[in-house]
Amino acid sequence: MESSSSSSYSSASTQLPDRFAESKALAAHYLKDNIDGVQVIAEHSDQTTQQFVTKQAESIAEFIDELVQRVKPSLGKAELENELKATIAAQLNRRSPAGLHSEKTEADMFNSAVRFLKWLCPGSDSTFSKTNEKHVYPCFAELINFVAELVVRPLKDQKPASLDEQPKRLVRSYILNNAKSDKAEDKHYINMALKCDTLNYITGDNAEYDEDSYLISEACLKANDEWSDERPNYPCIFAVVEVESKSSEGAMLKGFSQLVEYSKDVYRNQHNRHFIWGLVSGGSEVKACVLGQNFLLASKFMDVTSTAGRLELIRFLVNWSFCELPKLGYDPTIRYNYKHECFAIDMVNSNEQMPTQTTYYLREVVVIAERVFGRHTRCFVVGRQPPSLDENSDNSGDILIKDAWPEVSGSAEDDMRDEAKLLKRVSNGLAGRSEFNGLYPKYINGGRMQIQNAHGDSVDETTRTILGETVWAQLGDLPLRAHMRIAMSGVGEPLESVQSIYELVVVIYDVMRCHMGILKHCQILHRDISEANILVRRDDTGVHGMLIDFDHSIDITDEGYAVRTEGAGTRPFMSINNLEDNSTKRTALDDWESIIYILCWLGTFGWNRATQPSGSVSKMAITSWNDYDEMMNAEAKRSNIHSPENFIGITKRFNPNIPHISAFKKFVNGLRAVLINNHDDPDMRGAIFDKNIISEESDIDELLGDEYMARPDPFVERAAHWESISTSLLARLETYAMVCKKRL
Repeated sequence: MESSSSSSYSSASTQLPDRFAESKALAAHYLKDNIDGVQVIAEHSDQTTQQFVTKQAESIAEFIDELVQRVKPSLGKAELENELKATIAAQLNRRSPAGLHSEKTEADMFNSAVRFLKWLCPGSDSTFSKTNEKHVYPCFAELINFVAELVVRPLKDQKPASLDEQPKRLVRSYILNNAKSDKAEDKHYINMALKCDTLNYITGDNAEYDEDSYLISEACLKANDEWSDERPNYPCIFAVVEVESKSSEGAMLKGFSQLVEYSKDVYRNQHNRHFIWGLVSGGSEVKACVLGQNFLLASKFMDVTSTAGRLELIRFLVNWSFCELPKLGYDPTIRYNYKHECFAIDMVNSNEQMPTQTTYYLREVVVIAERVFGRHTRCFVVGRQPPSLDENSDNSGDILIKDAWPEVSGSAEDDMRDEAKLLKRVSNGLAGRSEFNGLYPKYINGGRMQIQNAHGDSVDETTRTILGETVWAQLGDLPLRAHMRIAMSGVGEPLESVQSIYELVVVIYDVMRCHMGILKHCQILHRDISEANILVRRDDTGVHGMLIDFDHSIDITDEGYAVRTEGAGTRPFMSINNLEDNSTKRTALDDWESIIYILCWLGTFGWNRATQPSGSVSKMAITSWNDYDEMMNAEAKRSNIHSPENFIGITKRFNPNIPHISAFKKFVNGLRAVLINNHDDPDMRGAIFDKNIISEESDIDELLGDEYMARPDPFVERAAHWESISTSLLARLETYAMVCKKRL
């Protein structure tokens, strides 16, 4: 993973509950702190419109500054109230009426101002403490809602000249603070959450579609009883706010960590989010944050007790109200279609000389992006036509859309890692080979998604184009990621749908048969064999396996492929070579190794609820395969698979309640033996080697004696014979699969 050169935070600098341990480590790792220009990410791309928006923010800041100036120690309570009411009345008189966009009266505005001025004016209220988080929540929320009220009340001499200068939405705080959110994986408390009220919602007019309408998720639309202004609801949350008692390094890291934790649920529930905004406050200082595919950006401090700090915070709130949807982190190509009551997903057909757009209609979300950082892979089952609203109609989809943000190098034309190109090669290379039909997805269309830049030109949608050059220039060697969307035919069920050991073996055989066919006929090595990338397909002939997800794949005809190791695999199933990021040539044996790890994982933990173990698994040796430290993970795997005796420590913990588990153990042991031990050359056996490196200048005789000879790495030795070993492995797997088929 990339380093966080601009961050001085350490993941050990503060204590957090156990559930935040991973989030704390991720926050410390991905944090890029004190970034200039974070504000620019939220600015409107049209310069004239942005100038108008900036004036609106400045006028609101001046209004609030005037209220702050009225707060003086010499004034009594009644006198201060009169001053504030008079100021609010005078300011509102200078502004256009809110109309249908608000029901707030002058009295409401006054009550709101009294609350947030406690935070903005230190010492003005002896009962208020900026280091007490519960004191700050309502003040922060009132300030945000006060600004929203003024967004729809522009100065009369600054009326919008065009529709572009109208606010697109109002950013408001949910009423409940420090509350549990609906639809959360873990019911922990959120300090504050912000929502975007679209203009349709504000006016109560849902008859007409506007560009923001899809922000209201399907879950909210179909369950209005669950959707309220009071309690945060993850399908509708725009940004999360975390309040800390002080702005120390440790306290701010805790705030960043909690943003990471809460963002997991935002991604789980919002399938059209590219990145997430957040605010973290410590005392009276606030940072704006952006959580994306491989970055956590934090702005410089904005001190709400200063004029400059308040203006900067208000600019964020106002910019969010006017900017285009992608600037908020939403994907406008995935939107809710009110007429057909489903999501519509746009796809660019890159097969044609003049790219055209095709719209597909969602049937089911089969893979969600539940990690804050990474590829954000999502998979949707879709149809070419909208679903029928008739409950008796067959609305199943026959197309799979994969949406992800892989690391890329250069343009799509030059990128050897482009999954769309690789999948096209697979589809073309296996065309006419009926033995592989249904075992892999066939490319339909798609590739890199594009957006319009400030000049109106279409450019690849990448992390660089999202963040802009000002921010990107500060991020050092941060790997570039691009937005990919691919439509393919072939829809299967997740691996958890297999109903027995027999079906599991048949599915695995199909997958590896397809894997070796792709390698032979297309010269493409998959490199990410995991349980998530193995699907189950059923037809009149029985159960079959299907290999998907080629975004880690490599072209073995590329001279540099052997040392390409970037993020290759899913941690519990990653090969030792990929975990160690070593220079050993990558071959099919890495993927066969992954298959053995998958089989061990499923034998231990099961593949669905019916096959899960009933007892504790925390002390099992296999749990180290999921270790966040990849070198420790690799060391454990080397030891576990080195010898039959060592491997028994893994297989003896297979769940005894799974039917036919004894035969399954023999099956897995047999595959390990073919890969690791069944070789005439002793240098090819085992998994452990002598890591001592002796330089040519060393006097070996003096240091170690004449008889010493360092044992080579058996993975290196086996790589030279990958074809013959792979053939033996597939033959062994076929033997087991044929037996299992007869018993189904």
